[in-house]
Amino acid sequence: MMFPQSRHSASSQSSQPLKFTTSDSCDRIKDEFQFLQAQYHSLKMECDKLASEKSEMQRHYIMYYEMSYGLNIEMHKQAEIVKRLNGICAQVLPYLSQEHQQQVLGAIERAKQVTPPEMNSIIRQQLQVHQLSQLQGLGLPTMAPLPMGLSAPSLPPTSSAGLMSLSSILASHSHSQSAHAQAQAQLAKEDKARDAAEREQREEDGDKSD
Repeated sequence: MMFPQSRHSASSQSSQPLKFTTSDSCDRIKDEFQFLQAQYHSLKMECDKLASEKSEMQRHYIMYYEMSYGLNIEMHKQAEIVKRLNGICAQVLPYLSQEHQQQVLGAIERAKQVTPPEMNSIIRQQLQVHQLSQLQGLGLPTMAPLPMGLSAPSLPPTSSAGLMSLSSILASHSHSQSAHAQAQAQLAKEDKARDAAEREQREEDGDKSD
């Protein structure tokens, strides 16, 4: 008679701690799930940030690639122009007198000696002329000239800062070129659409007349 009662009391005592342990496990699993969910959101935000930085880096890479490709083409073009001009000078030079030949040879040698400050001035002038022509073509206001005694920043002869300045100037030049090209493409697209509409209108008028 005593054994069943003791077994029943033991089973009732063991069921209560088991129920309490299950509740604790559920709470612990819930806390771990919330912690993992917070980590997931944090990692997702970090991944989105890295993806945006990657797209920005790709955009800069494409811009610098196009800029370097354009510079390479322009360099080969100018080299070919110089080669042809040298050939013309070599053909014309024998027809000059001895005195004139010496003067021309001296002028050619002086023309080959281009200093970094001269390159700074040439690049700055070319960019200013190109940007002014683009602003005037787009109908935008131009920048006022600098006051007397002030000049635009120039490139140091040999320094990394000078190269970075040149890179920034060329980047702005490339950006203005791309904006101008986009505007021209948009105008060409509108002209094409207008021509197509006029052609359709003429065809409809011809059908009505028939």
